Amino acid sequence: MKHLFKPEVTKWFWSLLILLLVVKMAWFTVELLWLPTMGVEHSEKRGPKALYYRVKLSPNDAAAPTTRRPVQTAGRIQDIKLLAVYNASDVTVVTVEYKRTTKVLAKGEAINGFVLEGAGSNYATFSKDAKTYQINLIVSRKGEGSIKSAQPSAASASTANQVEGEVIDAGDHKIVDRSLLDHYAKNMDDIYKNIGIREIKKGKVLEGFSISFIRKGSPFAKLGIQRGDVIKSINGQKIDSYNAAFDVYKNIANIDNLTLVIQRGKEEMELEYEVN
Repeated sequence: MKHLFKPEVTKWFWSLLILLLVVKMAWFTVELLWLPTMGVEHSEKRGPKALYYRVKLSPNDAAAPTTRRPVQTAGRIQDIKLLAVYNASDVTVVTVEYKRTTKVLAKGEAINGFVLEGAGSNYATFSKDAKTYQINLIVSRKGEGSIKSAQPSAASASTANQVEGEVIDAGDHKIVDRSLLDHYAKNMDDIYKNIGIREIKKGKVLEGFSISFIRKGSPFAKLGIQRGDVIKSINGQKIDSYNAAFDVYKNIANIDNLTLVIQRGKEEMELEYEVN
């Protein structure tokens, strides 16, 4: 029988395998005894990051001057003074003074860019440019939730009565000097000193207003109204809410003729006025 491989070739092949196995075992022994068990981590060194940027200086090596934004002084909330405030569930009305001019504001109305957002018993809140501001009442009044007046002293009564303009009785109607309306439209405090108004409620529902007192000798006393009269309507507008009452007040300076309907006892009366 003829062999496929020569005996010399087979012997050489096995000798080569044994040699490779010996070398592998020797390398494994060296690696186990002398080489480290963990690899060495290599990280690239980086310089520190600069905390500043290079800028070009002026020829004299001085830093470039900084420009300061001018401070806005116009339209400050401090220029607005809160003189009177009324805040109820259905209406918010305040009286403010700005540049020696008195103005009545309802919620949502603005003065010098400041919008009335709400009020409390002795403060009002305004908003402008997404910012909120609060103004405190200069002189607080008692009787939150209603229009009331404390009895003023004799000195203040004398001052309140010194108002230019007259009310003239023309028989079937009365003639009112326009300067009176202009004065009271700008000075709500003088109204409180001359006339008192109280609420008429049925339960918690406001139904109207009645006159609680009238100062003797004041322009209001010459209008023909009396204590206890219930105000029904003014120029056809029913006065059964603070919104209705202050709407009339805000437009009083533009009225030429005024018709006042009152309830006096069981009798309903109509009073006519001409503004001259």
